[in-house]
Amino acid sequence: MKANYKNWFPLWMVLAIGGGFLVALSLYYVFGIWGLFVSGFTRTVLTYVFGILSLVLLIAVIWAFYAYRAFSYEGGRKMSKQIIDGVSDYVHLPAGGKGLDVGCGSGALTIACARKNPQGFMFGIDKWGKEYHSYNKELCENNASAEGAYNTEFSSGDAVNLDFPDEYFDAVTSNYVYHNIHSVDKQDLLLETLRVLKKGGCFAIHDIMGRAFGDMEEFAQKLRDSGYEDVQLIKTDEGMFMNPKEARIITLKGSTLLFGRK
Repeated sequence: MKANYKNWFPLWMVLAIGGGFLVALSLYYVFGIWGLFVSGFTRTVLTYVFGILSLVLLIAVIWAFYAYRAFSYEGGRKMSKQIIDGVSDYVHLPAGGKGLDVGCGSGALTIACARKNPQGFMFGIDKWGKEYHSYNKELCENNASAEGAYNTEFSSGDAVNLDFPDEYFDAVTSNYVYHNIHSVDKQDLLLETLRVLKKGGCFAIHDIMGRAFGDMEEFAQKLRDSGYEDVQLIKTDEGMFMNPKEARIITLKGSTLLFGRK
C-alpha cells in the first residue's frame, strides 16, 4: 500500500474553475459570436461580459493547474514533499519523547517527524472540516501504516483550544494551518501551541506569516525575553522551500518558519 497525502490544491477546485471557464466561453460564443437570442446593444454587452469573464477564468485555470502540479506528490516539483521534509528536519524528540503536530491534515508532517524520530512518538490532531473533507483520521492512519510509522496517533482536535495540559510535549509543529483559522488572533494561536511545550522542547511552525500575524519580529523577541532559546524566523519563500516567483504565483509569499527551543 502506498501513502496518499492528497494535494494541498484539491483537484475539485481545478475542475470547478475549468468548468466555469467552459460555461463562460460557451456563453461568449452563443451570445457574442453567434448572436443567438440577442441582438444590438444587448449582444454587444454580453460579448464583452462573457469575453472578459472567459479570459479571467482562463488565467485562473492556468494558475490552478500550475498550483496543482507544483503541490502534487506525484509530479516533478513536489513542493509539498519538500516543505514537509524541510519542516520535519527541525523537529527532534528525546528517547521516549512526545511530539504534537497541529492541523495534521493527511498526516504528512506527523508521519515525517515520526519516521525521523523513531525513539519518540508523534500525535497528530485536526478538525478535518468541510474545506478539506477528503482529509480524515482514517486517511492519516492508513498513510502511517503505509509508511511504517507506527509511533503515531491521530485524533480530532482544535488548535484554538488544545486539549492537553501545559508543558506536555517535547516538540510541537504545524504547517500552513493558522492562516486558515479566522476571527482569532494569530499570535494567541501560536502561544496556545507553545503552551503545551515542555521546558527544553523545540518548536517548528511554518505558515504564511503576513499582516494577519502582526509584527512577528516583535513576537519572536517577546519569546526570547520570556526565556525561550534560539528563536528564529526563517524565510522559506526566498529559495529555501520555494523561490520568490513560485511563492508569488501560488500565493505563498510570506511563508516563514518560526523555530526555537523553550
